[in-house]
Amino acid sequence: MQTKLSNTIIKGCFFGIASAICYGTNPLGALFLYDYGYNVNSVLFYRYFLAVIILGGILLLKRESFKLTAKELGITAILGSLFAISSITFYTSFKHMDAGIACSMLFFYPILVALIMAIFFKEKINAITIVSIILGLIGVFLLYLGDGEIVVSSFGGILIFISSLAYALYIVVVNKSELKLSSYKLTFYVLIFCSIIIVLFSFTTPDNHIQLLTTAKAWGFATMLAILPTVCSLVFMAIAVKNIGSTPTAIMGALEPITAVTIGIIVFDEVITIRILFGIVLILTAVTMIVIGKRK
Repeated sequence: MQTKLSNTIIKGCFFGIASAICYGTNPLGALFLYDYGYNVNSVLFYRYFLAVIILGGILLLKRESFKLTAKELGITAILGSLFAISSITFYTSFKHMDAGIACSMLFFYPILVALIMAIFFKEKINAITIVSIILGLIGVFLLYLGDGEIVVSSFGGILIFISSLAYALYIVVVNKSELKLSSYKLTFYVLIFCSIIIVLFSFTTPDNHIQLLTTAKAWGFATMLAILPTVCSLVFMAIAVKNIGSTPTAIMGALEPITAVTIGIIVFDEVITIRILFGIVLILTAVTMIVIGKRK
């Protein structure tokens, strides 16, 4: 019994870490597509539309039924709505602040998850969780501290808070809904509803209309967004939440900004500093504490 429990926790921690790393690749594809002149809605639509096709193919290969009960349909619609809100506000924030700062501020969602679980579901917040959150936040702060001060637009900050809250609610609903769907099937239907909402939102103003991808590079970046921060991240997160719960999975999201920093160094030739290294160490310490604390 102890071995089975240990394996479950190890599996949950592994997929939680993998989910965070995959999700951290969001700015890479998005910023390149913005440079090509594509708007937020177009980037998100192709990201999710291609992901739905990929997941549908996986379900067909696995010969898994596409049927849903009325309850499952309702919950996946709610999850799709939450994820759409989180995505639209997060990607829009890139227009109002540095993408690295946006990624670091998004890490506020683990605190919201912990608070929601404590207030509405009476989950205890132990010392390890509190210390991990503090260390993670300090680490993220150090990663994107610019010349002694951070300048963030008020509108951008509001967008990130809304995105964090919607993402936190998404994680809690996945945990507490007790859906019996596989991770692939759950993510497939969540992204269908998410895509529908984005299409509807595209009709709100001419600037939001979905644009046609016209180059191989644009399709390549859209496909990357569909695979890494979408299919892989969401499937891995669903597995992690089922195995170790909402709060530990959310706190492991601290690895997202580390991924962004690594991409910056490799792709954009950014220089790593002692401050960045110290921030990475703090974040890894926070994640390690969660893993060890959960195993105990």
